[in-house]
Amino acid sequence: MFLDFFLPRSAHSGSAGLTVANQLYNRFKSAGKALNPGDIAILDAAEYHYFQPAWTLVGAGLKQKEDTRRKLDSLIPSHLAHIPENVKTFEPKTNSLTTASGRKIGYESLVVATGLQTNWSSIPGLEKALADPKSGVSSIYSYNTADKVWRDIDALRSGKAIFTQPAGVIKCAGAPQKIMWMAWDRFRRTGRGDMVSIDFYTGMPAIFSVKKYADALEELRIQRGVGIALKHNLVSVDPEAHKATFTTADGTVDVDYTLLHVSPPMGPLDVMKGQPIVDEGGWASVDKATLRHTNPEYGNVWAIGDCSSLPTSKTAAAVTSQAPVLTENLFSVVDTGKLSSATYDGYTSCPLLTGYGQLMLAEFKYGLEPKESFSSFLGDQAIPRAAYYYLKKDFFPWTYWNFMLKGNWFGASGFIRPTYGQ
Repeated sequence: MFLDFFLPRSAHSGSAGLTVANQLYNRFKSAGKALNPGDIAILDAAEYHYFQPAWTLVGAGLKQKEDTRRKLDSLIPSHLAHIPENVKTFEPKTNSLTTASGRKIGYESLVVATGLQTNWSSIPGLEKALADPKSGVSSIYSYNTADKVWRDIDALRSGKAIFTQPAGVIKCAGAPQKIMWMAWDRFRRTGRGDMVSIDFYTGMPAIFSVKKYADALEELRIQRGVGIALKHNLVSVDPEAHKATFTTADGTVDVDYTLLHVSPPMGPLDVMKGQPIVDEGGWASVDKATLRHTNPEYGNVWAIGDCSSLPTSKTAAAVTSQAPVLTENLFSVVDTGKLSSATYDGYTSCPLLTGYGQLMLAEFKYGLEPKESFSSFLGDQAIPRAAYYYLKKDFFPWTYWNFMLKGNWFGASGFIRPTYGQ
């Protein structure tokens, strides 16, 4: 048996693929059908694996960016094969793919876990501004610039701080305002609160997609005196003039800034576009409940995480709930020829930092309905609390490196693999 995982270089570099690869190996072993070493192969030419959720903590001065990455090959156990190449084309009709070097590889089952890409160059002037240490422009969405966010926030004494969020799909849609709230609190704690104005410019129609948390965030915004401009999408940056240009329903508007934090637009990897396994948007087309490909002819193709067409927020937390479902279904198809009863309900989470020592823990599922894990014993998750803050700051990173990537963390089920009625 040969299972193949495609994890090309991306900002998140393989959280979903590493997790499900290890879960699959463990699942077959637990069923007394242990795979041979190398039966599961991971394709990825990346040198490093990054824990991107911690980049917000780097931008807030709470962690060093060097602590958010590890050598990818150090995270792949010896019973999994590592092929340090990226995929160029998929040929699902022949159960094969071709790598960037021209190597053709066959598979029995394929799990696509490419992640998505950050389109920095789609905003003219942004890359130049990010490379300039004195531009006042930064972003937590890059390992190379996450620490610049902290330097810019810490150095600002007065002026206008603008934080942006693009229209459309991005990784962790709450992150653009997490760093804004941390900056607000930093300014307040250091006596600069009255000297710096803060505004949130978002291409989206609301401050957050889930009404319960949106209402709480809106109340917080008003209380803290933070401005907001909805349906304003950043389209260019002029670092010399310190101007940001946004498109609106009525045209374009130029906004002056002293500090500009940019969350850039994102989308499927270029290599995915036009491939036979993707939908019109470039996302790997899978059933939203089973994570199996929607084309019956490609029944041995699966997808997980940011690259998939699953209609939920793209977060590491979503992967923790997707991986056990994909694992159980793929195992069942290989073992019995049929899907199991495992289904994914769209669960995802966005730990919304609202300041130092406080966090609003948004958890929800398909239909943008709250699905909270801790409210019954830690309190309403729409109320910022210290307990949720330390989950984000300390517990989640520890769990990620020590359990999730090794296939031993199952989201809401914690350390216990769901049985799905078995």
